[in-house]
Amino acid sequence: MNKLLYAVVTGLFGAILLHIIIILGVPHFTGRDAYTRVTSEGVPFVFHALSSTPDTVGLSSVDPYLRVAVCHFDIERQPLSLVALGAGVDFWSVAIYDRDANEVFSMNDRTSVAGDLDVLVATPVQVAQLRKTPIAALAETILVEHPGTEGYVVLRVLAPQASYEPEARAFLAEAECLPFTGR
Repeated sequence: MNKLLYAVVTGLFGAILLHIIIILGVPHFTGRDAYTRVTSEGVPFVFHALSSTPDTVGLSSVDPYLRVAVCHFDIERQPLSLVALGAGVDFWSVAIYDRDANEVFSMNDRTSVAGDLDVLVATPVQVAQLRKTPIAALAETILVEHPGTEGYVVLRVLAPQASYEPEARAFLAEAECLPFTGR
């Protein structure tokens, strides 16, 4: 009787585990994962603004008080520079994700230098090279070590009323998500 009970419990546990793995793996295998959707927005190294209604790939800005833009990147050859001037907006936040939608880094205007977005995303090797030969222009830049070479950035800005809309849209339009050129 013990062997039968053990076999049934083991079988149930195995079936549950298999179903969890399949459910979690479906987005990756169907191309409906976050990274694939963001790359479908358009060319890399450009912030693509999202609207309040889902676009053709299903991305949208669901919070009515936030305006959102996404940018995907590949830092295999050179780091990524994220720059935006925070003057004129009450709140912004940025989150950097790897290809598997794991959050690598996040911050907002309260934790930034002078309220501006100035972040350099690089691989561990690129970070080591940057630290060996420091560049004066990067003195106040936040260096983020990205575990892989591909990922995406989500930039959000607060617009709680219609009067905030022009500044929020201008902030997203002027934000840069570009390969680092060495300034």
